[in-house]
Amino acid sequence: MNLSIIIPVKDEEENIFKIVKEIKESLSDINYEIIFIDDGSIDNTFNNIEKACKNDKKIKMLSFSRNFGKDAAIYAGLKASSGNYTAIIDGDLQQDPKLLKEMYNFLSENAEYDQIAMVIRKRKYTFFLKRIFSNLFYKIINKMSYIGFASNASDFRMFRKNVKEAILSLPEKRRFTKGIFNWIGFNTYYKEYDVLKRKSGKTKFSLRKSYKYAINGIVSYSEKPLVLSAYFGIFISTASFIYLFYIVFKTLFFGKDTPGFATIVCLILFIGGIQLISIGILGKYISELFIESKQRPIYILKKQIGFEKEEL
Repeated sequence: MNLSIIIPVKDEEENIFKIVKEIKESLSDINYEIIFIDDGSIDNTFNNIEKACKNDKKIKMLSFSRNFGKDAAIYAGLKASSGNYTAIIDGDLQQDPKLLKEMYNFLSENAEYDQIAMVIRKRKYTFFLKRIFSNLFYKIINKMSYIGFASNASDFRMFRKNVKEAILSLPEKRRFTKGIFNWIGFNTYYKEYDVLKRKSGKTKFSLRKSYKYAINGIVSYSEKPLVLSAYFGIFISTASFIYLFYIVFKTLFFGKDTPGFATIVCLILFIGGIQLISIGILGKYISELFIESKQRPIYILKKQIGFEKEEL
């Protein structure tokens, strides 16, 4: 098998046959397999993939018992893949399947690169606020993380077996795939592409989910929020000591009492807010440890089609 194509999908019933058709047309001269991961769909996505599998032995499916998230779906697809090269592409057709052939040819002709990652040139069809928050996320995480993140680099990429094996060797349960790709290293070629307009269906990645995903990414790849909490504490303690010294000096040497009720209330509220923020940051890191300590599986399979193994 030359190429394994992993397609995580959730409620993409209208796009299943379309993406299969486009991949077939693009990769007609390449030995490939398509692995759909049905991430807890509640529409006819499962049935449509099942029909596609019956019509073409190159198409396979893993179906989850519920929605475990895109990162879990990617992990499951990587475990099931058998190609010398592995590609990840979304099932909404906003990432052009025709680019798979270009990516394959590039890796075949450039042995010095281990993977090719597609970078979004412009988010023309993305909600305005989401574009702003996306750009802000990359700026923040690159300031705070101990590894570098290429701005607007997507999960749409292709890589060799050594990259796949490195990803599968990481045991964490709460996975942040964008960070994993950067953490493992390897020589990566970044190529720009244009996001296409969604032909049918609606995005499943809301602004709230994007925010939550960004917070998980920062916590997974940076300890700086914890350090910043300590810096805030040092700053407030130092400022409080200086203010206390000023009040004592003013009272003893000038005999002036300082009423300052409003000042005291503001200081109490400010310090209380900083404490709550610090506790919240600490709580987030502890919750990540709690989740990892349970050692629950990354996903649970309900059904698999096209695989000989009993369990993946």
